[in-house]
Amino acid sequence: MTTILITDHGFPNLDRERAVIEAAGFRLVEAQCKTADEVVSAARACGAAGLLVQWAPVTAAVFAALPDLRVAVRYGIGVDNLDYRAPAARNVACCNVPDYCIEEVADHTLALALALARQLPQTHARTQAGTWKIVPPGPVPAFGATTFATAGFGRIARAVHTRAKAFGFARAAYDPYVPDEVFRAAEVRRLTKEQLFAEAGILSMHLPLTDDTRHFVNAATLAQLRPEAVLINTSRGGLIDTAALAGHLQAGRLAGAGLDVFEQEPLPVDHPLRFAPNTILTSHTAWFSQASVPRLQRMAAEEAVRVLRGEKPANRLVP
Repeated sequence: MTTILITDHGFPNLDRERAVIEAAGFRLVEAQCKTADEVVSAARACGAAGLLVQWAPVTAAVFAALPDLRVAVRYGIGVDNLDYRAPAARNVACCNVPDYCIEEVADHTLALALALARQLPQTHARTQAGTWKIVPPGPVPAFGATTFATAGFGRIARAVHTRAKAFGFARAAYDPYVPDEVFRAAEVRRLTKEQLFAEAGILSMHLPLTDDTRHFVNAATLAQLRPEAVLINTSRGGLIDTAALAGHLQAGRLAGAGLDVFEQEPLPVDHPLRFAPNTILTSHTAWFSQASVPRLQRMAAEEAVRVLRGEKPANRLVP
């Protein structure tokens, strides 16, 4: 019988996956692998043709050791632990689930941006400390005079722009891979990378993490931002040099930062960001809602089943 192995997971149960997989006539096997060797061992033991992967490392060595593997699906958007570019992975349909939490991440992004742009954390802390003033602690540009810019213009970024439009922001984005007609249809102005940092009043990160985008925000690019700008990251932690960002915030050269993702997670207790002013730090929760978790489980299982039935996957990763 065709078998799909769940290499590891943190879900309360696997009822949704089981329903999808067994309805297709396949078998589901569950494991809690922590290493690549454990993935290989578990997959060989059950003769897995497919993998559903949450955090376990599925490396080049894993693909090389499992020649009968046909599909590997990462629960979620990021694929840092799935080496889909490995030569042995070329015969495997490696997929992710990029569209299970678009609305949730877009909502979280805008919530961080609005709270910081209106200086809610700072005003709250000041009021709690006993100081009552009817103006915020620092300058607050009107939204209509503020450029809400995204680094990246994919599905989540476009959902963020839809929300930002309702608040009257001028909207712009940098993404060299998205056609002009997509920008025009969304009424979003295309920016160069240099313009992105020079013009953003709110800069929100929505890029994949690659060798080219690692530390896209660094000491040099931070210096190009206006001091009244706000930086938001609900994408990938490695896009920002967080040590440089903490220093910039401590020096008062940036109005605020809202981060849901970090270079190292959990964020170390002594990381300078924990002590930086004008920040909102959330613990990689942007993806979550009561609806997004079951949606993720179902969609990941459906993708694996599609491939094993000989159908075209919805979200195959291209090396």
